Amino acid sequence: MNPEPRVGGDAETAPRTQSQSSPTGDVSALKTSPAGDSAEAIAPPRSTDAVLETHNLSVYYNTLLALREITIAIPRNRITALIGPSGCGKSTLLRCFNRMNDLIPGARSEGNLWFEGVDIAASSTDPVTLRRRIGMVFQRPNPFPKTIYQNVAWGARINGYQGDMDELVERSLRRAALWDEVKGKLRESGLELSGGQQQRLCIARTLAVEPEVILMDEPCSALDPVSTARVEDLMDDLKDEYTIVIVTHNMQQARRVSDMTACLMPDEALADGHRTGVLAEFSATDRLFTNPKDPRTEAYITGRIG
Repeated sequence: MNPEPRVGGDAETAPRTQSQSSPTGDVSALKTSPAGDSAEAIAPPRSTDAVLETHNLSVYYNTLLALREITIAIPRNRITALIGPSGCGKSTLLRCFNRMNDLIPGARSEGNLWFEGVDIAASSTDPVTLRRRIGMVFQRPNPFPKTIYQNVAWGARINGYQGDMDELVERSLRRAALWDEVKGKLRESGLELSGGQQQRLCIARTLAVEPEVILMDEPCSALDPVSTARVEDLMDDLKDEYTIVIVTHNMQQARRVSDMTACLMPDEALADGHRTGVLAEFSATDRLFTNPKDPRTEAYITGRIG
């Protein structure tokens, strides 16, 4: 175990650098084989401002079609909310962005999905490297049964971080708005924190590996209103440096925190009752909630369906 970390210092103002997240900040680091293996039949992304972009993306679980032909461009340094009724594929779409669906037996995708212009669905893309660049915060806080310090340092250690670990831990906790609450008890278990603090600890753990995108799957669903407000304020602060995509069932939260909103809806039910998720509408949040173009979106946000 490292010696007791320093308290204080200049971590709050230290700049974020790509070299801390991976051996190279170049998007080509995602590749495990020459780009020519998969680039020939892939159309270029449509938007130069999009960090993540899909084109006709469909996702299957075995033979069941979960998402059909999703085309969406996630803008840089913005918060994008994914809303819609339960079972419409919001979390499935979120997991596509860092290929977490690869871990689900029987899951497969068709279509294209780009991160900074690289087709991340291609077999030549290294999913481990991708997940360092696109971090994820889950629905329920899941700190490791380790100290607060070890929770934050864990990802950086396994990725071979060579810098000042004390400084990195402090900087990550500051960015997660948690430093002032835990700076005197870094050697205590992360499991002893409150639920809201545990979720911010998980966010700090994600920030410590210096991702470019943060995916959040209903990060406030298990939190009380005070803790929810702190996480929402934190998201607003972080979007200056990171692109954030959040799944939420709370439409008031989507209106409060997001710049863009995508409304997913289940398509017509098949004979066996299965329904497939489709993208009903994607636009600026204010416009979607005040003047939706798709009647399904209007029905959902006004509570007539859901």
